[in-house]
Amino acid sequence: MKAICVTRGRELEVRDIPTQDEPAPGHVLIDMDASAINHGDKTFLTMPTAAGNALALDQHGVWGASGAGRVAAVGSGVPLEYAGKQVAIYRSLDRSSESVGLWCERAHVPYTTCLILPDYVSTRDYCGSLVNVITAYAFLEEIANAGHKGVIVTAGNSATGYALASLARSRNIPAIFLVRNAAARDALGRLGVEHVIVTTEGFTDTLGVLSTELGTTAVFDGVGGDLLTGIAPSLPTNSTIYSYGFLGGTAPVSIQSVLFMMKNLSMRRFSNFESRTVKKQANLVAALQTLEGVIDDPMFKTRIGKEFRYDQIELAMAYESPDGAKAVLVT
Repeated sequence: MKAICVTRGRELEVRDIPTQDEPAPGHVLIDMDASAINHGDKTFLTMPTAAGNALALDQHGVWGASGAGRVAAVGSGVPLEYAGKQVAIYRSLDRSSESVGLWCERAHVPYTTCLILPDYVSTRDYCGSLVNVITAYAFLEEIANAGHKGVIVTAGNSATGYALASLARSRNIPAIFLVRNAAARDALGRLGVEHVIVTTEGFTDTLGVLSTELGTTAVFDGVGGDLLTGIAPSLPTNSTIYSYGFLGGTAPVSIQSVLFMMKNLSMRRFSNFESRTVKKQANLVAALQTLEGVIDDPMFKTRIGKEFRYDQIELAMAYESPDGAKAVLVT
């Protein structure tokens, strides 16, 4: 079968590899429909030790963490409800030496990396969704356990921002979303998201008043850099900044020491793989079952920018969309 694999020089190439017909215990074989290219697919290709090697290679070096398809066969120990179902996949949720990555015609992964999709939805619409949905779910679990009652999301127009908007609303958690322009604000507004602030001049005054009023003491930061530097003085007392992404590039974060002391601020990273939701398999299974019941929310759909064939992988990796839509590999 055709697969996109990693070379020794950390480049990608299309290869023919053996097609697996029998799943290992606890695993499923999936006939892939599509795979979205997420930010992590690019990051971990050039930084193989990042995040504990979240995309550890299988024996064939097949790449890809996110995708969707239909289960062709289930191994022993896999719940029977997975048989024949269409699923969204986030390969990194459960690592296995038996896995075959998702950028191929037939993937092989632990069933605990899969979320069963309703029969009436399109698999392609969820080919990059599970990474964002499980991130949002795990984060809200973490901050609730830490005693936070509300959240500020710095990359409000991102796919994870949309997932957080949906899940926060369903849990009645106050949330503020920061976006870069009016179009992004209006798009969230049409989906019923209430507190969206455009990061133009003077926005920090609005943020300061609203964040204090709502008690949004947890910051889900996917940007860093100048944005985080700018909002720090507006955060409520006892806020914790959870660093998840770095869309702000190499710009440093600069926060005065006096702010940490006067406001009792703290900073830490957030990682799916270190969260209570993902680290313990029983919690992960419970989370996936919960999310099955709400996955058809339009806010969870993958925003597809352009589709590419496997032999167009270089073009797909280079694709960038101004509104966050993703390149998608199709079989």
